[in-house]
Amino acid sequence: MDGILVIDKPAGWTSHDVVARARRLLGERRIGHTGTLDPFATGVLVLLVGRATRLAQFLAGAEKEYEAVIRFGYATETGDLTGAAREPKVICPEWTAPEIEAALQSLRGEIEQVPPMHSAKKVRGRRLYEFARRGEQVERLAVRVVVHEFEALPDDGMWLARNDDGTCDLRVRVRCSAGTYVRVLAEDLGAKLGTGAHLRRLQRTRAGDFGIEIARTLEELEAAADPHEALLPVEAALRGLPPVHLTESQARRIAHGAAVRWSMSSEARVQLVRVYGGDGRLLAVGECFGGQLRPRVVFGAEEKLT
Repeated sequence: MDGILVIDKPAGWTSHDVVARARRLLGERRIGHTGTLDPFATGVLVLLVGRATRLAQFLAGAEKEYEAVIRFGYATETGDLTGAAREPKVICPEWTAPEIEAALQSLRGEIEQVPPMHSAKKVRGRRLYEFARRGEQVERLAVRVVVHEFEALPDDGMWLARNDDGTCDLRVRVRCSAGTYVRVLAEDLGAKLGTGAHLRRLQRTRAGDFGIEIARTLEELEAAADPHEALLPVEAALRGLPPVHLTESQARRIAHGAAVRWSMSSEARVQLVRVYGGDGRLLAVGECFGGQLRPRVVFGAEEKLT
């Protein structure tokens, strides 16, 4: 069975662990995800099941939202609570709300980040964390990302929660482009405020159109009489794309990988669309440009997804 499965990943599980459990529960080998979550993190992990894996290319770049707790007072080797401290702890300063807001503001918008060594990004064909585990440092190029929102979430009017060891915590919400490292944002915020910092907690609350409110826990899937009922239709992954309905003859051409003449309202750029055949079922994902509609992913007659 094909579809989308939105999981609330538990802490301590790798994204691969979740995929492996879903394969066992659903009896389907073809399962992939649209964006890795670090093992210590929790929250939305979008799984593509069956032939829906062919749509991964359209989802990997989706915008993400997170809620996190940043601890000030020291930095760690990994940028999060799983790493050893890189420096002695210091007493968290008495920042004012305007000082914190100014630091947050400086990290909004289009910024550059250097991927952390403890990350899954590939350099020279290998994951950075593989180099880090051997104690090797690798030169990394800065990557341009967009931080749409980076805001504090005060508790009972208090911006900072003070800890017994002198450190302090700030709860934040981040809305950002794919590829943004919230760990790096935490470290950079600490640098703006003049102290070391790392992530204490990280929860992904949204990936593209899929929010935490619709996510299922692994326990719920385990307990379900039929875990396939948790699958969302494949079209849920494409609802951000405008629909195109073809005639029977046009649908035949698209089904065979050929282009058809088609004009969209905006011809200045390539526009991705959902393509429907004459029977009303999803036939393909296509792109419109220059007065033509070309298929990017085609589902044959026996593969149409509903």
